Amino acid sequence: MSFARVRALIVVGVLAVAAIVFVITALVRDSQGKEISGTNCPAGAPLADVTLPDDPAEVTIKVYNGTSTSGLADSVSNEFKNRRFTVQKPSESKTRYKGVAEIRYGPDAVGRAQLLRAYFLDQSKLEYNPKRKGILIDIVIGSGFRQLATTTEVNQSLVEVGEPTLPPGACAKPAKKNAS
Repeated sequence: MSFARVRALIVVGVLAVAAIVFVITALVRDSQGKEISGTNCPAGAPLADVTLPDDPAEVTIKVYNGTSTSGLADSVSNEFKNRRFTVQKPSESKTRYKGVAEIRYGPDAVGRAQLLRAYFLDQSKLEYNPKRKGILIDIVIGSGFRQLATTTEVNQSLVEVGEPTLPPGACAKPAKKNAS
């Protein structure tokens, strides 16, 4: 065996040992493996579910008509049903709303509200209530409403608004682990 081959084997061996040491050090010092959700959560703070739903059927909504246009809540409810949302019986709002839509939700529906926000092309007003229980989301349709966004517009809007953010005073609910 020539000196050049011996020297090449020594260099490759040293590099392999250095790579193994580097990988072991990185695995030992890894701080991302620990659960971070709720670790610095103050006592009594609501746990918010910030995951976007995979299927619109996971989102339960109730549409309120905040305009003087009769039957608007019914037609918007039907549009949401056609898009596979779980829809409760629509109702009339006691107050009139001048904007496009107002989305009212609680900690259990933060990610779901973000999805609904995309259907109004980020022109809706989000109304978070930390004391609200359950996944039901109320949507008050206002006089500025024209139509729901198309599927393509919803996808583009979701990219623009990004991931759901944690509401003030809330802590992230630990993510569900997949059974795969």
